[in-house]
Amino acid sequence: MTKPQFTVREFSFADDYDRTIELWRSIETGMNVGPSDAPEEIQKKLERDPDLFLVAEVSSEIIGTVIGAFDGRRGMIYHLAVHKNYRRHGIGIQLLSEVEKRLQAKGCLKCYLHVLEENTEAIQFYKNRGWRHAQEDVVFAKEFYQ
Repeated sequence: MTKPQFTVREFSFADDYDRTIELWRSIETGMNVGPSDAPEEIQKKLERDPDLFLVAEVSSEIIGTVIGAFDGRRGMIYHLAVHKNYRRHGIGIQLLSEVEKRLQAKGCLKCYLHVLEENTEAIQFYKNRGWRHAQEDVVFAKEFYQ
């Protein structure tokens, strides 16, 4: 496959939600689609910082996503995903770089992301981009939905 010509732009709920969920569900490993990805939850995210939810697109097909979040102090990156047919063409790198740039522009000095332990390909991808495994941090989670 030749290198695809893709664009990175901000997510538009009306145009992109269904195609984005479809992409996320197609990811083989490292991506969980859950209650926090329901339409009303994504709408909440867009009310806070819509400029941090990005998609990569080729010919109207969403082939990649990344979601950033900023609480005014720390950043978070999640749902970086690239369709299996478009990997190794710099799409993930561009999505990650753009969301990092946008977080820094908001004043973010430190950012976190979560990777499932078995997703070794993603772990190496992030290490290659200057991220480190923060062994001093232990992550806890609590779900408030039924």
